Amino acid sequence: MKIHKISAVITALVLSAIPSDIIKAETQIPLDYNSDGIVNCFDIITARQNNVSQNELQKLCGFVLGEETDITVSPEIPSDTVIDESAVLEPKGTIHTGDGTFYGGGYVGGHAMLDPVSHDYWIVAMNHSDYNSAQLAGAYIEVTGELGSIKMLVTDELPEGKKGDLDLYVDAFPLIAPAEKGRVPVSWKIIPLDSAENAPISFKYKEGSTEFWCGVQVRNHRYPITKLEYLNAQGEFVEVERRPYNYFESREMGAGPFTFRITDIYGQVVIDENIPLSYDDTVIIPGHVQFPE
Repeated sequence: MKIHKISAVITALVLSAIPSDIIKAETQIPLDYNSDGIVNCFDIITARQNNVSQNELQKLCGFVLGEETDITVSPEIPSDTVIDESAVLEPKGTIHTGDGTFYGGGYVGGHAMLDPVSHDYWIVAMNHSDYNSAQLAGAYIEVTGELGSIKMLVTDELPEGKKGDLDLYVDAFPLIAPAEKGRVPVSWKIIPLDSAENAPISFKYKEGSTEFWCGVQVRNHRYPITKLEYLNAQGEFVEVERRPYNYFESREMGAGPFTFRITDIYGQVVIDENIPLSYDDTVIIPGHVQFPE
């Protein structure tokens, strides 16, 4: 996908209904259609919603996607949060209950394919129902048993578990219950990933990814991810299908670099721009944004 071609096509879809002099009179920065002091993908969305003229849209896309640099603005995503109510899984802080057991896997070869998993985290396998085709892959949760609470990263699936059940890493289980019990009642809730506090979302491409087929994984997200979309050549965000092993896969994305729109399980939406395609499946590519708390 040629990123510069996107700008011209997106621009062509947006600008006819509102005279450009009226729009610019409402903003302090040219092309800042949502008046947040920043020119970026959010302005493309606003411009399209307002049926801006093709000329103006082309100018906007050219700037956002790198063809024009005659406006001095910050490239940061605005701090106000966009919410997609249809994507909300549950209220923040929802408590789940089930049985806790233990096993020795998850750091390598877990179903969420998050290798290499840092040993800075205790890891846990989640029951099939709550894992929900990788929706809670990479979730950070607080697990509580009779001896206390610990924080854990979901890296694997527990196919035979009922809703609410968890299979804890063998060395973590004694921190919440006596090991000799083997199976105990637990409660758990989703909490913000602590490493996301000072770092952006990151991306990892699946082995074999090319401009003709690509698998991409989102990592270091503050909350679990429910949807990934890419900006196509027509200026539309297209949802990418997610596999149960936690990769979003597409034959249509092209060669990049990509503009991704990412939605978490609380409906919070961020847009990350200029993410390159990598043919090296061992490379973790840092993004530029993070979900708010």
